[in-house]
Amino acid sequence: MSSSQKRILITGGAGFLGSHLGERLLAEGNDVLCVDNYFTGRKANIAHLLPNPNFEAMRHDICFPLYVEVDEIYNLACPASPIHYQFDPVQTTKTSVSGAINMLGLAKRVRAKIFQASTSEVYGDPIVHPQREDYRGNVNPIGPRACYDEGKRCAETLFFDYHRQHKLRIRVARIFNTYGPRMHPHDGRVVSNFIVQALKGEPITVYGDGSQSRAFCYVDDLIDGFVRLMAAPDDVTGPINLGNPVETTVGELAEKIIALTGSRSTIERKPLPVDDPVQRCPDISRARDVLGWQPHVPLELGLERTIVYFDRLLAEEGERKTVLQLRA
Repeated sequence: MSSSQKRILITGGAGFLGSHLGERLLAEGNDVLCVDNYFTGRKANIAHLLPNPNFEAMRHDICFPLYVEVDEIYNLACPASPIHYQFDPVQTTKTSVSGAINMLGLAKRVRAKIFQASTSEVYGDPIVHPQREDYRGNVNPIGPRACYDEGKRCAETLFFDYHRQHKLRIRVARIFNTYGPRMHPHDGRVVSNFIVQALKGEPITVYGDGSQSRAFCYVDDLIDGFVRLMAAPDDVTGPINLGNPVETTVGELAEKIIALTGSRSTIERKPLPVDDPVQRCPDISRARDVLGWQPHVPLELGLERTIVYFDRLLAEEGERKTVLQLRA
C-alpha cells in the first residue's frame, strides 16, 4: 500500500450512502473495507465494486466488536427510514448506541479518525427554522421515532465524550433528506415512495395536506460534504449540517414526480404520522464557511437520475407500468 493510500472502514457500506461513499473513496485511490449486516444494505449496491482489488466486503453487525486495522472510520450503520428503524426499535437503538461505542473503541485502539453519520432527526419536530447546529431540538423521547432520534442524539454524546476524554479525532455530520440512485425501493421515504408509486401507476400517498416541507439533497453532493468534513483540520469536529437549504413541499414533490415520469397516478391523502416534522430545512452557513461546501445538483436533475435508476430496477423485477420519456 502506498504512503498516500488510506485504509478506510465504512460501516453500513452496502447501504444507499455507504455504497456511494465507497465509490468516491476508491476513486481517490484508497483501500476500502465495507462492513454491513445487510438488514437494509443490499449486495447489489456494491456488486460493481467487488472486482476492485482495493475493495473488501465483510458481513458484520457493529453491535458486536470489530477488530481491524484502519486509518479512518465512517460510521454509517443504522436503518435510516421510519419503516425500517421502527421494525425493530430496540435493535435500532442498539445499533446507534452500542455500535457507536464499538466503533469509537476501535478508533481509540488503532488511533483512527472517525466520522459519525448523525441526522437532522436530532432536531425532532423543530420550532426553530431553518435549523442551526446550536439548536438543541424538540424530540419526543418516548414516541415511535425515538429509537432513531434519541439513539442518534446519544451517539453524538458518545462521540464528543470520547473526543474530550480520549482526544479522539472525530467528525459529526447531521444529514438532512438525501435522495438518489440505490435508495432502498421499499424504505418508505418520500422520494423513493413517490417514484416507485408513479412508475407502477399506483396512487401517490401524501400524508397530511402535503404542505409539510423538506429540503432534498442529491447523494453526490452529500458525499462530497462527507469527504470535505473528514479532510478538515482536527479542530473541525462538527456537528455540521449537510443538506440542501432549498425547501420543497411534499405536495410539490408529488406533482413534480408525476410530471417527470409521465405517470397517470392520482394523489391519495392519508393522516400525518405521529411526530412527523412539519418543516425540515438546514442552515448550512457553517458548512459553507468551514468546508467551502454547498449542494449543486438541481432537484429536477437529481430526480431524473433517480427515476432512471428505479425505472431500471422495476423493469428487472417486472413491476414497471409507466414508459419514461425523460430527456437524455
